[in-house]
Amino acid sequence: MFSKLKLLARDTVVYGASTILARSINYVLVPLYANKLSTFDNGIQAVVYANIALANVIFSYGLETSYLKVASDAIKQNRDERPFFSTAFISLLVTSTLFALLMVLFAPALAVAIGLAPESGTFIRYAAAILWLDTMLVVPFAELRLKRKAMPFALAKVMGVVGGVVSTFLLILVFNAGLSGVFIGEALGSLVSLLFILPVLKNLKPFFSTDMYKDLLKIGLPYVPTGIAGLLIHLIDRNLLIRIPQVDIDRLYGSGFQASDITGIYGRVAAFGVALQMFIQIFRFAWQPFFLQHADDPEAKQLFRQVMNLSSIAVIVLAVACTFFVPDLVRYHYGGRLYLLPPKYWMGMSILPWIFFSYVFDMMSTNLSAGLLITGNTRYLPVVTFAGAVVTTVACWILIPVGGMDGAAVAILAGTAVMCLFMGYYSVRAYPVNYDWGRLGLLLGAGLAFAAWHDDFLNFLERFGVFGTSALLVKLIIVLLYLLLGSLIFRSEAVSVMRRVGAKLHPSARGGARP
Repeated sequence: MFSKLKLLARDTVVYGASTILARSINYVLVPLYANKLSTFDNGIQAVVYANIALANVIFSYGLETSYLKVASDAIKQNRDERPFFSTAFISLLVTSTLFALLMVLFAPALAVAIGLAPESGTFIRYAAAILWLDTMLVVPFAELRLKRKAMPFALAKVMGVVGGVVSTFLLILVFNAGLSGVFIGEALGSLVSLLFILPVLKNLKPFFSTDMYKDLLKIGLPYVPTGIAGLLIHLIDRNLLIRIPQVDIDRLYGSGFQASDITGIYGRVAAFGVALQMFIQIFRFAWQPFFLQHADDPEAKQLFRQVMNLSSIAVIVLAVACTFFVPDLVRYHYGGRLYLLPPKYWMGMSILPWIFFSYVFDMMSTNLSAGLLITGNTRYLPVVTFAGAVVTTVACWILIPVGGMDGAAVAILAGTAVMCLFMGYYSVRAYPVNYDWGRLGLLLGAGLAFAAWHDDFLNFLERFGVFGTSALLVKLIIVLLYLLLGSLIFRSEAVSVMRRVGAKLHPSARGGARP
C-alpha cells in the first residue's frame, strides 16, 4: 500500500510543481493590481473574474471529468479512447463558440445582471474570449493527465501563465491599458497554453459519435450544477458584496467607499488563500486518476483512509501557519518602497482565518468525493454542493449587512463545512470507509480556536510590548506546538512517517550491510 501512496505523492509533486510555479508567477499580479489599479477597478475585476469561474463550468459542462472516466475505462478494456477525445473536443468547440457569441451580443445586460454598470460590458466581451480559449484547453489537458504526461502538462500551464503575466505587466505599466490590460493579458496567456498543447490534437479526428456524446453527458452533466454550486461557495461573496447598501458601507467602514471598493479590497485580501487553494488543486490533479485506478484494490479503503488523514492534517497545519504569518508578509514594507497590499487594503485582513479554514473542508470534500465517483453515484453531488451553496448564500445575505467583509468570509466557512458534512454522509453510505472523524475533528477544532482568538492574541502581545521579531518568534513557537499536538493526536501515523524518514536517511540500519 505504501508504494501506491508513493505513486500518488510522486504524481502530486509533478503536477504540483507546475501548478505552484504557475500560481506563484501569476500571483505577482496581485501586488500589481493592488498598487496600480484603484480599489474600484479591483472590485470590477473581482466580480467579473468570479463570474468567469462560474461560466467556465457551463462552457465545459463536466466533460473533463467524464472524458477521464470513459477514456480510463476504455484503456482498461484495451479499447481505443481516441474517438472519445474527438467527440468531446468537437462538442466543446461548437458549444463554447455559441456561448461566447451570446456573451458578446448581450454584454451590457450581463454586466448589469452581475451588479456592474452597463459600461462594464466591455469587460464581459473580454471574458467571452477568455472563456472560449480556456474551454479549448479542457480536453487536451485531461488527455495529458490521463496519460500521465506530466512534463507537457506542466510546460503548457507554466508558459501560459508566463505569457499572461508578461503581457499584463507590459499592458499596464508600458501601455497604460488599465483594467482592460488585465483581461487582455489573461486572454493572451490562455492563447499561449493553447499553442503548447497543439501536439495533443494529433488524436483529433473528424469523428463525432452521438452515443459517445450521450455517455459523456450522462457522467458530466451532474457536475454542472455541482460545479456551479461548489464555486458559489467561494464566489457568491463577491456577487453579494458588490450589492451591499451604501448605508451599511458607511456604518462599517466610514465614508469614501463604494460597493466596488469594498469588493476590490475583499478580493485582493482573499486572494492570499491561494496557498491552500494551490495545495488542494495539485492534490486533486493526482487524486482523481489515483483513486479511479486503485478502487478495485483489496486495501483500497484503508488506503483512502490514510490519504484523508495525511492530506487533512497538512491543510489544517497550513491554515494555522497562514493565519499567523500571512498578515506579517502583507504589512511588510519591502525595500521601503512596496507593500504586497497597500495600507488601504489592510482593513480587510480580518477575513483571512476564515478563508484559510474554509479550504480545510474543501480538502476533506475532495477526499470524500472518491466514494461517489467510484460507485457511480454522481446524482448525489448536486445535493451536496447545493446544500453548501444555499448555506453560503443565505449566510451572506444575513451576515454581509451586519459584518461586511467579515460576514462574507464566515459565510464561506459555514458553506464549506455544510458541503463537507453532506459529502461525508452520501459518500460513506455509498462506499463505506472508516475515516478517523474523531481525531480529525479534534485537530480541526483546535485549529479553529487558534483562528478565532488570533486577533485577540496579537493585541495581548502588543499590550506587553511584544511585537516585530519577538512576536514572530512567539507565533512560530505556537505553530510548532500545534504541530506537536497533531503528532500526538495522530501518533501512529507520525511514528510511521518518522520511521520511514529515518530509514531513508540511514538505509544501512534496515538490514545491515550487504556483502
